[in-house]
Amino acid sequence: MTEGELIDTLRQAVLLLVVLATPVLLVGLLTGLVAAVLQTATQVQEQTLSFVPKIIAMLLTLVLVGPWMISRLVEFGRAMFASP
Repeated sequence: MTEGELIDTLRQAVLLLVVLATPVLLVGLLTGLVAAVLQTATQVQEQTLSFVPKIIAMLLTLVLVGPWMISRLVEFGRAMFASP
């Protein structure tokens, strides 16, 4: 494997990491934003009211998009093992 191929492989791996992490992080961000707006509107400043819904939403997202994530990782792994 040449230096250029190694750099290309690492670039693909980082790009895949970003693509796979995006749905979970976006759901966490949106859930946190909604919780913050509700806390501001009701003037209830409790840390767990923001933290627990984010965890639940992110876990639910992982369950929903998990098969897609695994298939993408398997494709990447197969491509890595197939390359000379």
